[in-house]
Amino acid sequence: MATLFTRIVNGEIPCHKVAENDKFLAFLDIMPLRKGHVLVIPKVEVDYIFDIQDDLLGEMMVFSKQVAAKIKSTFPCKKVGVTVIGLEVPHAHIHLIPINSINDMDFGQQKLQLSQDELSEIAAQLRA
Repeated sequence: MATLFTRIVNGEIPCHKVAENDKFLAFLDIMPLRKGHVLVIPKVEVDYIFDIQDDLLGEMMVFSKQVAAKIKSTFPCKKVGVTVIGLEVPHAHIHLIPINSINDMDFGQQKLQLSQDELSEIAAQLRA
């Protein structure tokens, strides 16, 4: 059975798309730690990030770097933090989060509750 993220790639489940090419998709986390929290996924379904082919993994980081630049210019922050956990959905993904302190990346904290309209506006800002 396809993962949640594969279903998003296939257009079966909507997302707030930020960037896309033939190999990767970046979209907003619907339960973000901060406004501008983006997930980057390969379109090919691979559970564990270190099982991704080396060349594809390198390209995924370059794609993530481009998305991070958009995040940083849209949501002023000291840096864009990068986290890979891989336990929530069995499809490799990178979290990109605008941060000003290490506490901004604490996944144990309460997530933001943003409306679909707010998420749509954030995605539009990141695509601009």
